[in-house]
Amino acid sequence: MKLLVTGAAGFIGFHLSLRLTNEGHEVVGLDNLDPYYDVNLKKARLDILSQSELFRHVNISLQDERSMSDLFKTEKFTHVINLAAQAGVRYSIENPMAYVNTNLVGFANVLEGCRHNEVEHLVYASSSSVYGMNTKMPLSPHEGVDHPMSLYAATKKSNEMMAHSYSNLYDLPTTGLRFFTVYGPWGRPDMALFLFTKNILEEKPINVFNYGKMRRDFTYIDDIVEGVVRVTKNIATANPDWDGDNPDPCTSSNPYRVYNIGNNQVVELSRYIEVIEEVVGKKAIYNYMPMQPGDVPATEADVSDLMQDVGFKPDTSIEFGIRKFIEWYREYYNA
Repeated sequence: MKLLVTGAAGFIGFHLSLRLTNEGHEVVGLDNLDPYYDVNLKKARLDILSQSELFRHVNISLQDERSMSDLFKTEKFTHVINLAAQAGVRYSIENPMAYVNTNLVGFANVLEGCRHNEVEHLVYASSSSVYGMNTKMPLSPHEGVDHPMSLYAATKKSNEMMAHSYSNLYDLPTTGLRFFTVYGPWGRPDMALFLFTKNILEEKPINVFNYGKMRRDFTYIDDIVEGVVRVTKNIATANPDWDGDNPDPCTSSNPYRVYNIGNNQVVELSRYIEVIEEVVGKKAIYNYMPMQPGDVPATEADVSDLMQDVGFKPDTSIEFGIRKFIEWYREYYNA
């Protein structure tokens, strides 16, 4: 495969690009090094990726229509994996237009590039946040997701709808992946595991939302990457049994699929913090806080479709995953 991976300097994009080049695939990694978080961390990831002759970085913004068009025409990708996005539920409350520009306009440019250049399969990151106000657990992609609780979630749901329209109009195979609370080495500094580890080591208070009663389907980065790679090679097809009288949201009469990728093991936030304390060897100073706007109290992934179609179910324990993250954190930051 010759792949375009957008957001290649990001947390998931880095690990995925590393896996793909190790498998012998050519990867063009698009990333504009947005300063949403520490650019030096992104550059350090790129330094590692650039050690492979199969990886090449291009500094382009998704919303740059002409540059995106030229890139697709020049490179002739066989597969595209779109991971670039303005991330974060809470930041979307402060700066909504950043999400419109990157997640909507930028994604439209990706779709156009795929449409005009015979891309075999477009795989793109959606999010568990699309489930919004849904409370029936486990969260199933066969249920409707029409009540997002943040603009970030709304843009991710919009990506799924935009992709379906291109699958319908241009017969473009597209697959959306709803990631559930990804964590692991090289993780984002704005995510809970990073913030908790940093503050516990520095003996500073940690902000614990919903008084520690949040329940999350924490998914280790290696499991996410395994799922993405398997799905990318399994090109989306039409569902021959799809019925417009009883429309299934995650399949179609067009080459379109949506999957959950989650650990399918719900963990309460208080337990997650306990494991961090055990590995770090220090107790946290708790600053209990109410639920933040746009957040949801619980997530749990139904991954039965992923198991059925690509034969994979994430299963890494938080005890293993947190330990691997903290080992990386101590080494990288000399902590």
